[in-house]
Amino acid sequence: MSKTTKLIVLGLSFLLATFVVVGGLGVRANTNDDGSYRQLGVYSEVLSRIRTEYVEEPNIPNVTSGALHGLLESLDANSSYLDPTEYKDYKQRKEGKAGIGAAVSKRYGYAAVISVIPGGPADKAEIESGDIIEAIEGKTTRDMSLAEIDGLLTGPPGSVINVSVVRPRRAQPVKSALTRAIVTDPPISDKMMEDGIVYIKVDDFPKGRSQEIANKLKAVEKEGAKKIILDLRNSGDGEESEGIATANLFLNHGTITTLQGQKYPKQTFNADPEKTVVTNLPLVVLVNRGTAGPAEIVAAAVMENARGDVLGDKTFGSGSIQKVIDMPDGSALVLSVAKYYSPSGKAVQDTAVTPNILVADGNDDFIAPDEDENADDSAQQEKQQKANQPDDQLNKAIEVLKNEGKKA
Repeated sequence: MSKTTKLIVLGLSFLLATFVVVGGLGVRANTNDDGSYRQLGVYSEVLSRIRTEYVEEPNIPNVTSGALHGLLESLDANSSYLDPTEYKDYKQRKEGKAGIGAAVSKRYGYAAVISVIPGGPADKAEIESGDIIEAIEGKTTRDMSLAEIDGLLTGPPGSVINVSVVRPRRAQPVKSALTRAIVTDPPISDKMMEDGIVYIKVDDFPKGRSQEIANKLKAVEKEGAKKIILDLRNSGDGEESEGIATANLFLNHGTITTLQGQKYPKQTFNADPEKTVVTNLPLVVLVNRGTAGPAEIVAAAVMENARGDVLGDKTFGSGSIQKVIDMPDGSALVLSVAKYYSPSGKAVQDTAVTPNILVADGNDDFIAPDEDENADDSAQQEKQQKANQPDDQLNKAIEVLKNEGKKA
């Protein structure tokens, strides 16, 4: 079977699957519909032709399953179709609490690493934000839904998962054996810098993080902090509620975010002045392409309420609520039912957050050592050279805050 023929069959199956899913979800046509139901005869004819005239007897269940996978993933990275076997495996794997310590989504059809928790299995294997997990246990992630990917990366503590990682700066995939572990979220870190600038680094937003940040802000203000740099680079995991609460620490008025879906009750989260900790100190929020989810809510709220500057690269773009819908045949849909919106009404997942001060990450221009060298030496050399790279984004943030002081 030629590639062209395969694509035609898949495309036709996709149309058929669209009808099946729409009907299965209970959607009914009306006199003003878009003509989808008028296509029923065409879909039936296409299926009949495939079954009777295709070069060989097709495996219709397999074709339809593949079409359903494509249908759900065409909606967004977080929506997935799980056939009965995949759904059973998914539920069993999710019972395990151990993982690789990385937030993962899908980009360019493959599993993409959003961010990595310091000290976790992925970090120890030198996997970084922006890396592509090309394969898991020898199977390409291009053929997996995000739900299946998450399920595979999760498992019993101490169990091993084999992945193949592609990095833009390296020509060849790197194979790594990761030992799943229950990853402890690192505490926030801070340091006092020149001109009364306090630097606060937040790696992720687990439950209780906003209170930890509130306590830190109160402490550094007592110690004489005059300006704040909130570093949310490579902060790509956690609970959106913690991001909302963290934004409220800096805002005493205005909208933080809105959560809304077609059938999901609209929720608007406004700043509560009683929960504000720091209202007047100049603020710069650092972001990059590894900034996602809760961290994006913080950045968008600060920038669009004119509370401070957001500096760095455009963020990843993630922020939605999923619902698992069981199907009669034992399969399931993981469907995004609501999205988070910035104060100006932009869907964070669709548009991400573009800083008002754009500064590229210097590591993007880093050239890896020659691949022909010993692999271990090459990796160590790369790590050392990257450590010596100047942090242009942080340096620019310091400059911005110094100039803010001169204006005052």
